[in-house]
Amino acid sequence: MVGIAALALVSGVLIGCIGIGGVLLVPCLSLAGIDVHAAIGASMFSFIFSGAVGVWLYARHGSIEWRSATWLAAGAAPGAFLGAVLAARTSGEILLILVGATVVFAGWRVLRRPPGASEPVAVRFEPLALAAIGGAVGIGSALTSTGGPVLLVPLLMWWGAPVLASVGLSQAIQVPIALMASLGNFWTGSLDPLLVALLSIGVTFGCAVGARVAHAVPAAFLARVVAVALMLVGVVVAVRSGHTLARTW
Repeated sequence: MVGIAALALVSGVLIGCIGIGGVLLVPCLSLAGIDVHAAIGASMFSFIFSGAVGVWLYARHGSIEWRSATWLAAGAAPGAFLGAVLAARTSGEILLILVGATVVFAGWRVLRRPPGASEPVAVRFEPLALAAIGGAVGIGSALTSTGGPVLLVPLLMWWGAPVLASVGLSQAIQVPIALMASLGNFWTGSLDPLLVALLSIGVTFGCAVGARVAHAVPAAFLARVVAVALMLVGVVVAVRSGHTLARTW
C-alpha cells in the first residue's frame, strides 16, 4: 500500500510539472501484480482530481487558453467514453507501441531546437481541428490510461505551441477525459474502490506540487525536461508493449 501511494505521489508531481507521469501508473501497477483493467480504471479515476488541481493552479497563472480547451474537451469527452469501453475488450498493446513511438519522436523534435531559441508564441487551431484532436486524444488516453497529457503535450509542442500552454491545455482536458473514461470503466466493472482511493490521494497532492514547480522554472529548461521525459517514457512504453505483444504471439 505504501509503495502504491508513493508511486501515485511521484506520478502526480510529474503530471503537474510537465504533464507526463500518469503513463507510469499502469505499467508499474501491472508489474506489482494488479490486474491491468483495475489499474487502468483506478488511474483514470485519479486523474479527475489531479486534473482539477492542475486546472486551478495553471488558470491562476493565465496558462490555459480557454477557447482551445473548450473545443478540445468537446471532442475528448465522448472519445474517452468510447476508449474506456474499448479498453475492456482489447489489450491495446499495438496502440501503446504507436503511442511510444510518437512520444519519442515529439521529444526528439523539441530537443532539436537550438538552446538559444525563443519560446514560440501561441498557435491557433480551427475549432473542428481541436475537436478532432481532442477526440483522438480521448480515445487513446482511455485505451492506454495515459490521462490525456502524455498524448496532447507532445502533439501541441510538435506543432509549435509553447510548453506551458501545452501543459495547461492538457490539464484542462484531463478532467472531462477522466470523468467520461471513469463512467465507462464503472459501466464495465473495472473500478477497484481501495486502489482508486490510494491513487487519487497521492496523485492529487503530487500534482499540486508539480504545478507550482512548473511556473517557477524557465520555459526553455522546462521544455527540455519535457522532451527528455517524453523520450524516456516513449521508449519504456514501446519496449514494454512490444515485449508483451511478442509473448502473446
